[in-house]
Amino acid sequence: MSIFENISITRKANIYFEGAVTSRTIQFPDGEIKTLGIMMPGEYTFGTDKKETMEIQAGDVDILLPGQDEWQHISAEQTFEVPANSSFQIKVNNLTDYCCSYID
Repeated sequence: MSIFENISITRKANIYFEGAVTSRTIQFPDGEIKTLGIMMPGEYTFGTDKKETMEIQAGDVDILLPGQDEWQHISAEQTFEVPANSSFQIKVNNLTDYCCSYID
């Protein structure tokens, strides 16, 4: 879906890693939450409370998911899932645009 309609946007940005990763939270009428953001090149570790689906819109990353020993390469228009109550490592290879969906 390239256009989201009838949403609410939180004005205040989510800022991580001294501004290297930023996002905005959007909420749909049914309560669904997503974030839209940008990641600068670098290596980061993220924790998650809810299951997440991360869609890479532009750019490319390498990820190490919980319980795995090998990194996976994810590029534009690909997705990956992160289990609830876990953390994952991500190497951002170049400026990356992403959309993250939080799943109950």
